[in-house]
Amino acid sequence: MSQQPSADVPVQHAQPSVGAIAAHRPHTLAGSPVTNLDPDIDADPDAYVEDAEADIELPQGRFLDRERSWLAFNERVLELAEDPATPLLERANFLAIFASNLDEFFMVRVAGLKRRIATGVATRSASGLQPREVLELIWTRSRELMARHAACFQQDICPALADEGVHLIRWPDLTEKEQARLFTLFRQQIFPVLTPLAVDPAHPFPYISGLSLNLAVVVRNPVSGHRHFARVKVPPLLSRFLEASPQRYVPLEDVIAAHLEELFPGMEVLAHHMFRVTRNEDLEVEEDDTENLLQALEKELMRRRFGPPVRLEVEESIDPYVLDLLVRELKMSDAEVYPLPGPLDLTGLFGIAALDRPELKFPKYIAGTHRDLAEVESASAPDVFAALRERDVLLHHPYDSFSTSVQAFLEQAAADPDVLAIKQTLYRTSGDSPIVDALIDAAESGKQVLVLVEIKARFDEQANIKWARKLEESGCHVVYGFVGLKTHCKLSLVVRQEGETLRRYSHVGTGNYHPKTARLYEDLGLLTADPQVGADLSDLFNRLSGYSRRETYRRLLVAPKSLRDGLVARINKEVAHHQAGRPAYVRFKVNSMVDEAIIDACYRAAKAGVPVDIWVRGICAIRPGVAGLSENIRVRSILGRFLEHSRIFAFGNGGEPEVWFGSADMMHRNLDRRIEALVRVTDPAHRATLSRLLETGMSDTTSSWHLGPDGNWTRHATDAEGQPLRHVQEMLIEARRRRRATP
Repeated sequence: MSQQPSADVPVQHAQPSVGAIAAHRPHTLAGSPVTNLDPDIDADPDAYVEDAEADIELPQGRFLDRERSWLAFNERVLELAEDPATPLLERANFLAIFASNLDEFFMVRVAGLKRRIATGVATRSASGLQPREVLELIWTRSRELMARHAACFQQDICPALADEGVHLIRWPDLTEKEQARLFTLFRQQIFPVLTPLAVDPAHPFPYISGLSLNLAVVVRNPVSGHRHFARVKVPPLLSRFLEASPQRYVPLEDVIAAHLEELFPGMEVLAHHMFRVTRNEDLEVEEDDTENLLQALEKELMRRRFGPPVRLEVEESIDPYVLDLLVRELKMSDAEVYPLPGPLDLTGLFGIAALDRPELKFPKYIAGTHRDLAEVESASAPDVFAALRERDVLLHHPYDSFSTSVQAFLEQAAADPDVLAIKQTLYRTSGDSPIVDALIDAAESGKQVLVLVEIKARFDEQANIKWARKLEESGCHVVYGFVGLKTHCKLSLVVRQEGETLRRYSHVGTGNYHPKTARLYEDLGLLTADPQVGADLSDLFNRLSGYSRRETYRRLLVAPKSLRDGLVARINKEVAHHQAGRPAYVRFKVNSMVDEAIIDACYRAAKAGVPVDIWVRGICAIRPGVAGLSENIRVRSILGRFLEHSRIFAFGNGGEPEVWFGSADMMHRNLDRRIEALVRVTDPAHRATLSRLLETGMSDTTSSWHLGPDGNWTRHATDAEGQPLRHVQEMLIEARRRRRATP
């Protein structure tokens, strides 16, 4: 049965076509016959690179600053929290996401910038700013955003929650009965895990761990009259907000502060102030052939705890004497101090957002089995292999269930006696991963199982080391990747005996093999029995696990060797199509758009008249709408209940559209320092589905943010009459529900 074009990506009424979207820009000649198409670009991609780069000079100042762009991305997250149209507990969740994002930004980006400045290796950024200018920009802009963040919580979210019966209050607002109840809780469950640390000639200033919440306590000895400083760490494994009575919550640190006399008996508690330190927590593993990578990473994880501080958050009421002590002991500058109204560390709002109040959240959505897999369900699970012998299956998570597709694919492979081998990459996965369990089951049943575990996946290093060892103990062949490269591609390969032949079944995706995030992240995946994809994955896995030096593939573009050049060549080829009067366009959907070579190729294509559309979630260094440079470039961003995570690359290709998707973002780290893979989509119906998705995301009738030439983003959430614009995620959910309701 042939697959019909999918209706999963709805085209809105008045939805512009490919040509109409770019009608305001120079475009292809209408009605031009599509003849004499150029030969396969893979035959000589370098020719297209050189041809486009030879003629067009590009101006200085064409790149937006990436750090400013990242802060603008997090501002968009904050705007969702500030938006009254967002369900209330979702607004609290976005406040927590904003705080968590900013923590990581300081731990990695700011810390890295400071390190490069200190060592003298920092250079002027692609945007033209000096390193110190970038750092000062970050300090100023982040201070403004953190103040907005705190104000949103204090002035907007807390009162709105109170109106709904959820009260986030401080200790003085509690009733006597509530305070008594929390005192009992303190004595039984909090006091035993607290450790006050004194600071005096016999006790040096204690180490303050990164992201820990702390009380700076000033006490006085009533006998000697001497004042002393002590630090009390708020236990990170206890609930951030404690329930004093139904639907009334108080910060944990308030409960501790109210009972400091219990920690310092015989002393007078004069004052207490909350503070929080952010440290450099990026890893720098010295990788060479003489040291085991696993051991080197474990050593570096130990050193991470002692990275230098990069941000100090304090309550704005803090005593100047205590603040001076903290700044001096932590060796920080005044610019790195952020006074804020309490409570600090609003990542704790994740717990509040998880409250069982469905009326204050996005309507619940449960993904269903993809229709092409549902047609071949046997018993309670789909027969994935039978489906793939009929057709390729294009998955779109979380709209399509991960558990009944990718997870079922691997679980079925593990249980199938005809499966001889499974090869798998794991970048991030959950602690109780059914994917890991399936691979272990397969190895224990005698199948050959190769697992490439990327133990350098940032902030998941310790978990990945744990699972790598568990896999090894079960008999899996575990590989830890290349020296100097992270393996970020999302690939599975199953080899199955079918009669006298072996058939290879493959999965290529944009997201991690993580069942939990698959319900929250928007991602694409291709399940296929196509022999070319199977042969490509076999070759790539041989490269990952052995000494193969293959650099060309049939349906894959692979970083760091062929991916950037392959995309640049295809962008340049669109120029040739446009100049010959054939349909031409470039459309990307990515998380980040930073790589200068890719951006310059887009600029050259746009200057030649090719419409270029960029749908980006986060960082974008391309500057659209500049006269004489990028009038033909549009940039949109969409944020919502699901994290937009897929990467799609589409080209007009003279009337025969070419579409790719995969794991790579347009960043140096992805294109130069990671193993990434894009797969070419060959099914016409799948190409049409992805093309409609890109058109809908870029449409002026879809809710989104638009990037201007000055680097500022403008939200477009209503039409000219003030009516709300549709959100692409809502449209996709509705389309799936309609499909299930259709007999």
